[in-house]
Amino acid sequence: MNEGNETLTIRLHAKGLSKTFTLHTQGGAVLPVFDRIELAVKSGECVCLHGPSGAGKSTLLRSLYANYKPDAGEILVDHEGQMTNLLAAEPWEVVEIRRRTIGYVSQFLRVIPRVSTIDVVTEPAIANGVAADVAEAAAKGLLERLRIPERLWSLAPATFSGGEQQRVNIARGFIIDYPIMLLDEPTASLDATNRATVIALINEAKSRGSAIAGIFHDAEVRDAVADRLFEVAPVAAKAA
Repeated sequence: MNEGNETLTIRLHAKGLSKTFTLHTQGGAVLPVFDRIELAVKSGECVCLHGPSGAGKSTLLRSLYANYKPDAGEILVDHEGQMTNLLAAEPWEVVEIRRRTIGYVSQFLRVIPRVSTIDVVTEPAIANGVAADVAEAAAKGLLERLRIPERLWSLAPATFSGGEQQRVNIARGFIIDYPIMLLDEPTASLDATNRATVIALINEAKSRGSAIAGIFHDAEVRDAVADRLFEVAPVAAKAA
């Protein structure tokens, strides 16, 4: 586990965050996921969300990306030098924050069929105003590092193996130097060699000042990238 630096700037701050799901198909039972979460992530720091299966780690990560809307609390993000509450932002602001400030790498690649791998990877960079040739060069560099053969770059990744799709997903996530990155088991489908490459990419992002929150079930990866663990404990369910 790496040593944290207390002087670094907070880029992501969840305050009083609570989330429940109502199970309408099970008599309206209320399933609390997490309650009054307090989490701050600083620039250059990687925080590992830690806890047993079903504790709500993925739900918390998706909430930090505004895929889920918590019932209470704030999610403050350092967006272009100003702390902005993601939960109070207008939809267009959320889109802009995701485009420029928060990168998200999930376990699964979701893309439009028939779009080539190179276009999948370059799209976030081009959307941020990077010239197409510069974005393509960066994408090729990442795909080479992640051992995606050049013969596959012009093909749609929907046809690839799970491990290949995950590597394309990682290349897409790391093509922009996002100030904040959310990583949901980015190495789950990878062999040891590609895990080592992802570890290097994460540590390079930290060295640039990215604030990273992630789920890393692989102990080797966790120990190599995480500065500290953040325990996510299960909350007892309540009857309707």
